[in-house]
Amino acid sequence: MRALALLKSFSDDKPELNLVELAQAVDLNKTTTYRLLTALESEGLITRTPEADAYRLGPESIALGGRAIRANSLPKVSRPELEALAQQTKETVTIEILSGQQSLTLDEISGSYVVGVSRYIGTRWPLHATSTGKVLQAHLPPARLDEVLSAPLAAYTPHTIIDVPTLRQELAKVREQGYAIGNEELEIGFVAVGAPVRDYNGSVVAAIGVGGSSARLSQAIVFELVDQVMAAAQRISERLGYRKFIEK
Repeated sequence: MRALALLKSFSDDKPELNLVELAQAVDLNKTTTYRLLTALESEGLITRTPEADAYRLGPESIALGGRAIRANSLPKVSRPELEALAQQTKETVTIEILSGQQSLTLDEISGSYVVGVSRYIGTRWPLHATSTGKVLQAHLPPARLDEVLSAPLAAYTPHTIIDVPTLRQELAKVREQGYAIGNEELEIGFVAVGAPVRDYNGSVVAAIGVGGSSARLSQAIVFELVDQVMAAAQRISERLGYRKFIEK
């Protein structure tokens, strides 16, 4: 478990960490941390960068990640719909799953337009500040939702909902209407629409989202996107065996 904690210490913001930083991240002394890093390095899971006296994830970690993605049927099943939706809307389309208290991008199809937010496979996003995240949150079991909402909510913009009662009302609305809108809640100038993807028994297993510039996506266009995203999410759900796109 300690070795796993070391691997999970790396992030997009900190792809390289030195021995001291890693020891602090996993709350171990430097001797024990070095021994674990040496073992991980021998398996190719960690790579040392001598010029920076630091470590980064190694080629075997990349291979494992690739195998994990290929073992998940969602990217394969959803890819044609994501491609069609990106072509139809000319905006960037993602499919995301719940990962701890964040959403994780499983796949992305870039649109014709360039926006400020860069989303790519493996990126994690705050649940409360994104359309896809709110969709995933809205369908959590009550106890799990309570757990997620017990942590402080960061304000990424003045529009981010950080008041828990207000967010609960928003999530109830998302459950009722079947989609979520993120209006400059993650980044000023970025608007997105998300809808749930369900498996054969109706459980929400992912969310797809379409996002773009608020200067380009007027309110009327956003509501056109709602219909398009919900329709694509329904088709993906049907490919997963779901036959009634309704609330359980």
